[in-house]
Amino acid sequence: MGSDRHVVVGVLGELELWLGGRPQPVGHARRRSVLAVLAVEANRVVPVDSLIDHVWGERPPGTARSVLRVYLTHLRRVLAPTGITITRKGSGYTLAVEADVVDLHRFHRLLDLSRAAHEPRQALSLVEAALALWRGEPLAELDTPWAQAVRERSRRERAEAEADRIDWALACGRHRQLLPELSTRAEAEPLDERVAGQLVLALYRADRQADALAHYQHTRQRLVEELGADPGRALQELHQRVLAADPTLTQTEPAITGTTAGSPVVPRQLPAPPRWFTGRADHLAALDAALEDRGAMVISAIGGAGGIGKTWLALTWAHRHLDRFPDGQLFVDLRGFSPDSAPTDPAVAVRGFLDALGVLPDRIPTDLEARAALYRSLVAGRRMLVVLDNAATAEQVVPLLPGGTTCTVLVTSRHRLDALTARHGGRPLPLGVLTGAESRALLIAALGADRVAGDEPAAAELIALCGGFPLALGLIAARAQPDLPLAEAVTELRESGLDALDSDDPAASLPAVLSWSLRHLTDQQRTVFALLGVTPGPDIGLPAATSLTGLPERETRAVLRALTDASLLDHNSGGRHAMHDLVRAYATTTAHDLPGAVRQAALERVVDFYLHTAHAANHLLDPHSPPFRLDPPAPGVRGQSLPDLPTALAWLDTHHPHLLAAQRAAATHHLHQSVFRLARSMATFHWRRGHRHDDLIAWQAALDAAGHLPDPTARTLCHRRLGRANVELGRHEQAIDHLHQALALAEQHHDATQQALTHNVLARAWERWGDDSRALVHAHHALDLIRALDRPVWEADALNAVGWYAARLGEFDTARDHCRAALTLHRRHRNPDGEAGTLDSLGFIDHRTGRHDEAISHYQQALTLYRTLGNTTETADTLDRLGHPLAALGRHDQTRAVWREALELYREQGRTTDAERVRRQLDDLHDTPTAVPASSS
Repeated sequence: MGSDRHVVVGVLGELELWLGGRPQPVGHARRRSVLAVLAVEANRVVPVDSLIDHVWGERPPGTARSVLRVYLTHLRRVLAPTGITITRKGSGYTLAVEADVVDLHRFHRLLDLSRAAHEPRQALSLVEAALALWRGEPLAELDTPWAQAVRERSRRERAEAEADRIDWALACGRHRQLLPELSTRAEAEPLDERVAGQLVLALYRADRQADALAHYQHTRQRLVEELGADPGRALQELHQRVLAADPTLTQTEPAITGTTAGSPVVPRQLPAPPRWFTGRADHLAALDAALEDRGAMVISAIGGAGGIGKTWLALTWAHRHLDRFPDGQLFVDLRGFSPDSAPTDPAVAVRGFLDALGVLPDRIPTDLEARAALYRSLVAGRRMLVVLDNAATAEQVVPLLPGGTTCTVLVTSRHRLDALTARHGGRPLPLGVLTGAESRALLIAALGADRVAGDEPAAAELIALCGGFPLALGLIAARAQPDLPLAEAVTELRESGLDALDSDDPAASLPAVLSWSLRHLTDQQRTVFALLGVTPGPDIGLPAATSLTGLPERETRAVLRALTDASLLDHNSGGRHAMHDLVRAYATTTAHDLPGAVRQAALERVVDFYLHTAHAANHLLDPHSPPFRLDPPAPGVRGQSLPDLPTALAWLDTHHPHLLAAQRAAATHHLHQSVFRLARSMATFHWRRGHRHDDLIAWQAALDAAGHLPDPTARTLCHRRLGRANVELGRHEQAIDHLHQALALAEQHHDATQQALTHNVLARAWERWGDDSRALVHAHHALDLIRALDRPVWEADALNAVGWYAARLGEFDTARDHCRAALTLHRRHRNPDGEAGTLDSLGFIDHRTGRHDEAISHYQQALTLYRTLGNTTETADTLDRLGHPLAALGRHDQTRAVWREALELYREQGRTTDAERVRRQLDDLHDTPTAVPASSS
């Protein structure tokens, strides 16, 4: 072991230390245990108490601390020739070592690399190399609760690795060789559905379809008998594919994840350096010194109160050392203290990093642990800077830490991140107030040397009153217009006093600066400032602000300009206004001083603005949708004009987060009717733009609100819409449950309209589940009901649905007749959305009956309409289907172009299953220059 490595520390079995291919003596069992603990926690600080607990367990000897020092002295001598060091850091010890030197960490790294590999053979080689490191039970000589926990975790990781190995081996075509092993595994683990699926697939690929089906039935019977549950969806889908002799089952699969082709992406995410940064020489030097210590990954945790200048310091230092990070920089604002939203989920932050590193969207894992592992594998060995700004807790930061020793991490937070220091070797760098000289330099940078020199006493007192707080100084400098004497600013600030910025840091005071700014505002401006603190959404435009304030637009514009001049509001190039997090938090606090009726009225006005504008936009998107009336808007609401469809789509794209926030605010304040109607007003937009998860959330909120509404139709509609949302997310059982509830309510209240519309969605649900016969039954029910309602556009939709499902069942004459009738009605009543859907159906029928030129014509007509409507959801599906008749006619370049466009749209919409199918079609087109089988999507 270890002959190909200079140094190896082995813990996957009894502890071993190898140097140059030869084992090295470490000493007796307890000394070996100390080294084993430090190796498992390599490059992390292990507190002395933890080290004693890990080595001796619950009953250490009274002399444990002194004995431990003796052991560590001996181990340092043993390790000296290897270059591995044990260093004292704070209240603990660290084993400074390249991660790959310890076999456990090399095992993890090889697994990460295998899961990020581009090709199955490469992945298989890596996972086999990882498994080959195991010599026995990890930490075999150590029997403490900590060691038992490490062993149990490692066993689970090894089992996952073994399962990965089998997956990759199957992908490489080694199914016959795997059959004996899989049979043994299946016998030992009869309830493991992953093992069962692997054996079913291997048997099928070995031309033993009957045995594959028999094993599935055997597994299903065991699951039902012992657990009372059917197999999971993945195993059921595999069973269906075996039954159907799906030809794709015999193909090897590509890697699970991967990046875009070409050289590794070099992200450049750092924001611009701060304009007025001054001082902080000691802190910059400390960061420089940390960078030179390459024994472990450098983590510097810059701490201090909000607005103290943490981000300024991090960005200034980073920009001065860009040459040290040739492989790029990653930056994320973790929004740990944002007043209107929760801290950024680490899974979301890692997703952003993976995007920046070029990982394809459909290859990004769904769970945090897998995402973090992929991220670490991609940055391993690269010289990169990672800036984690505005962190709330160490738990939020840890998944974003790279592995290895080549990356540098800067973390900023208002909280002390003690866990980051204790467990991951983070270097705390507390940031205090600026010195007097540094504060003066900042004022000079902002106001000019002549102005500061012209009133030195006032400048000195201003610096003293601000307490060296950079953000306070910056705000005052921005507020101190050329015609405002510094002495006047000093007087106002002295009279207001300095309150603590945060309860845990009374040394500096931003609220005093902000209250001083407010004193220079009119009563009206102060009221608007406070209301902006509670308005829904990340920012606000003039029309919404006009409704929020209840003022005429001209007055609202003037107030916003005054707040911008006072540095209390930012005005961006898009004409929208936003507040810094700290300023907004202060505005929210001041809003509590307003009468409750004033706050409530303002909230109702801004919610009404978003509701009425979204309602108007929805009507432009779908003028044939079931109409619903709104109550008159609250007094003071100024609606926004949306003259046409493109304007409506653009408004919805911009204000989508505001609409969701408005619905949340309405729910919080028990505005139940607004919650329900906002969901209805967003529904068409959500469908056309592919916002499937947001649609689900909006309708769940609407269902909660509907319980408080007198109209029983509201609950029916919510269940139907939740059914549709779950259908599109592939959640069949939840979809059917909601749809059955909707149908029962519609039948109970004799509501033929809701019955018909619910049957439409049930048809869609059973189609997605693969039961086209049942889908056709529901489509016929819908058509029969709608014909009695005298709704020609709905009748056209229902005719097209019957035609579509008939076509999927091979009843092409019936299908064509129904679709042609639908097309006539849609055109007669000028419904381009329905016309596009029917043209798409006709294209499908033509292709399946060998009329490829006619199919292409119908699909292209549908695309023209969908693009005009901004319906990217259906555009993607039609592009997907258009490729098949193009391929059938040998027009492969055009096929490739439309499928690539479909693939991009599917990825943008998060439709990973559809994206993977189209990617396989592109692969097949590349491998086989003949016709590709038609998609049934």
